[in-house]
Amino acid sequence: MEFLPHIISKYAEEHTGEETELLYALNRQTNLRTTKPRMLSGKLQGRFLSLIAKLAKPNTILEIGTFTGYSALCLAEGLTENGRLYTIDNNKETNLIAREFINQSPLAGKIKLLEGRAADLIAGLDGPFDLVFIDADKENYAGYYDLVIDKLSSGGLIIADNVLWSGKVADESAKKDSETEALDAFNKMVHNDSRVENILVPLRDGLMMARKK
Repeated sequence: MEFLPHIISKYAEEHTGEETELLYALNRQTNLRTTKPRMLSGKLQGRFLSLIAKLAKPNTILEIGTFTGYSALCLAEGLTENGRLYTIDNNKETNLIAREFINQSPLAGKIKLLEGRAADLIAGLDGPFDLVFIDADKENYAGYYDLVIDKLSSGGLIIADNVLWSGKVADESAKKDSETEALDAFNKMVHNDSRVENILVPLRDGLMMARKK
């Protein structure tokens, strides 16, 4: 999954702070043990998420879509001393890997992995959330946004991954599949939501960032 010319991606990673040894090992194991390792955030995006979380200093983070736990571990680096991160995924196999590596982290006590359907589990979480990261089934992004926006604290952030979808959302000449259409509609919805200020960052496969006013 090449989003930028290799030479640019390589240069960017070489001039970005290093991931921890645990994250490096998780990256390798994800590539060895899963069928879609490209779903991993990876070093560049992971360091970006970590930095954003450290700047925001959230008390509570909600992640929708755990995969193997890489992004959860990155985001948790910015939690306050008594902060908490809830991460939700319905995939039992990748959850096993996520738990394995989360349990090795010094941040393990701050991270709670919830297994099940995100829509059902979000309804049972009270919030408020200071940061929400959406990286799950693309056709339900708008639904997840609607479920969390009222639980987001004032000044809180929503970050959604893969919103460029390999550039397909911007290709007006191409026939759009259901996921591309859903992401395009989601981007437009966030951009037109007067409750937030937003920016679409073309980092890797695109991050939509929205700050609640």
